[in-house]
Amino acid sequence: MSGLPAGDLFALTAALVDVTSESRSEGPLVDLLEAELRLGHLTLDRIGDNLVARTDLGRPRRLVLAGHTDTVPAAGNGRAVIDGDRIHGVGSSDMKGGVAILLELARTVTQPAVDVTYVLYAREEIALAHNGLREIEASRPELLAGDVALLGEPTLGAVEAGCQGTMRLRVTLVGARAHTARPWMGRNAIHRLGRVLDLISTDEPRRPVIEGCEYRETLQAVDVSGGVAANVVPDRAEVLVNHRFAPDRTPAEAEAHVRSVLAPAIGEGDTIEVVDMSPPALPGLDDPLIAALIGRSGLEVKAKLGWTDVAFFAAKGVPASNFGPGDPDLAHTAGEYLERSSLMSTFEALRDLISSGA
Repeated sequence: MSGLPAGDLFALTAALVDVTSESRSEGPLVDLLEAELRLGHLTLDRIGDNLVARTDLGRPRRLVLAGHTDTVPAAGNGRAVIDGDRIHGVGSSDMKGGVAILLELARTVTQPAVDVTYVLYAREEIALAHNGLREIEASRPELLAGDVALLGEPTLGAVEAGCQGTMRLRVTLVGARAHTARPWMGRNAIHRLGRVLDLISTDEPRRPVIEGCEYRETLQAVDVSGGVAANVVPDRAEVLVNHRFAPDRTPAEAEAHVRSVLAPAIGEGDTIEVVDMSPPALPGLDDPLIAALIGRSGLEVKAKLGWTDVAFFAAKGVPASNFGPGDPDLAHTAGEYLERSSLMSTFEALRDLISSGA
């Protein structure tokens, strides 16, 4: 046995915070979780530093409960500090509290009304190419099968439905070099960026309402580069643009929107290139299990404005939402903490859901 606390969710969360699990260093934590989940009512599979525990009771529906085990690097908060009903420490909110809930549910609810797959995966906080869900999918995709999925991202105990998509586009503008003493003989590519930045900053973002949830699109310049030398008119300049788009648009439609916004500033030789893209996920609130979770526990429902791995499941036709303890505004900050009340209310809502079903 690993010796992790049992029966005290607050103490369990603090113990998990004390186990360092920065991205790519999740192994020791996963070893502890694996030892705890070697139980007779669960089938356990480990793939690298990813752990999948499943019930197999022949229930008509399967719920996937997923959470990542990694954290961002500590900022002087690598150990749990308990202050009354708060746990301070890196990952307390994002998302050691969610992991503690999944572990406790898996250990204690031995006869759920739905079959449950608990997915504890690595490397969510770094580039998507390294994400543990993709590693599981590459070797054992059947382990991720389900009818509905809930991700334990911090939501302050609300259901944050679906998620917006995100894409980054590199806009490259060309010019002609010249000596700065004779700039009229060239064309300054950096000066041309002014028009692009103007168009971005004055774009009116959409706020579509989908299944009762209001999403808020954004278009932001996040990086600029250019320049040759202090006495040279630059012939090239770039701006990196981030676009967050609502789930009623496809990635192709979102890209077309950005291109249309920037079109007045784009000329011959200029380029717009999508450098990365993560698709959105529709809310899926009409699924009976998600509806039961919301209705029986009286949960607040709102749109997920950021991107999360619910999109991984939605792309497979699996309705998915975010539901976890902790404040997302505190995630990745030096002052990150988790409230006992948020931890317990989220646990009780999920325990009721898997014990009673829809």
